[in-house]
Amino acid sequence: MAVNTEMQKKQLHDNKKPQVHLFYCSECEELATKVAAHSDIINLQSINWRNFDDGFPNLFINNAQDMRGQHVAFLAAFSSPAVIFEQLSVIYALPRLFVASFTLVLPFFPTGSFERMEEEGDVATAFTMARILSNIPISRGGPTSLVIYDIHALQERFYFGDQVLPLFDTGIPLLKQRLHQLPDADKIVIAFPDDGAWKRFHKLLDHFPMVVCNKVREGDKRIVRIKEGNPDGCHVVIVDDLVQSGGTLIECQKVLAAHGAAKVSAYVTHGVFPKRSWERFTHKKNGLEEAFAYFWITDSCPFTVKAIENKAPFEILSLAGSIADALQI
Repeated sequence: MAVNTEMQKKQLHDNKKPQVHLFYCSECEELATKVAAHSDIINLQSINWRNFDDGFPNLFINNAQDMRGQHVAFLAAFSSPAVIFEQLSVIYALPRLFVASFTLVLPFFPTGSFERMEEEGDVATAFTMARILSNIPISRGGPTSLVIYDIHALQERFYFGDQVLPLFDTGIPLLKQRLHQLPDADKIVIAFPDDGAWKRFHKLLDHFPMVVCNKVREGDKRIVRIKEGNPDGCHVVIVDDLVQSGGTLIECQKVLAAHGAAKVSAYVTHGVFPKRSWERFTHKKNGLEEAFAYFWITDSCPFTVKAIENKAPFEILSLAGSIADALQI
């Protein structure tokens, strides 16, 4: 009888939790559905993404009149410059609906690799994007909460103004969970393609043995070498925040295999893969045949997820549970 009473109390407590209304861009519909499935307090809402004849957005927020006093979130994907403006228009409008709080989830901060000026004339687009997001109107509850995963350069967190509250999360716990499920979990070695990757991730993976690679210049070429650590006889997992063409990962795989790695896999939080560069990694009967045992990415880049579905060696580690946790009020 006492057990039933405790269960009833817990149920009552859960029912009292504030509801969160999650809007999303069309590209993120599948991820938004997964996020909502992780929590009873997250309710999916929709937006009509339309265009006028001249191509400019003609947008409508459904149930806008019901958002007053509610906790509201938006799941964004800035996958190309063409879709950023329409999403920013919605992002700036939602806090103005007299909502109790507003949270923006932008899993992949796409301008992150353009974070600094190296010579006069360079434009640091990461700084520009941070300024745009820092000026989202405040809601009744105060500044916007901004959730980003594995931002490319750690110093970019200082680009955001005090008008937003950034939460910089990571996909590494998803990788650790997956590695512990592998049959050779006791033979895992983590490899970093450069010192930058080591600096940002090694503390999150410090219970694994590690290998650190670096690039050295030989004439006109940049050669990947092992700086420290021993991959011999182990399942080596290369860890980085994002992949574009994948050239560095391929060179790392070659040098690790040459030094005796029994297997090589890769993890990146953001599988950007422009121009279908993911095709370089698929298991084919030529070239890189099964060079990578596994290639794990998250679903931070939805277009990539759809492109690589059911294609070995790729596996998707979903951020849905982590996003749902971040939306809890």
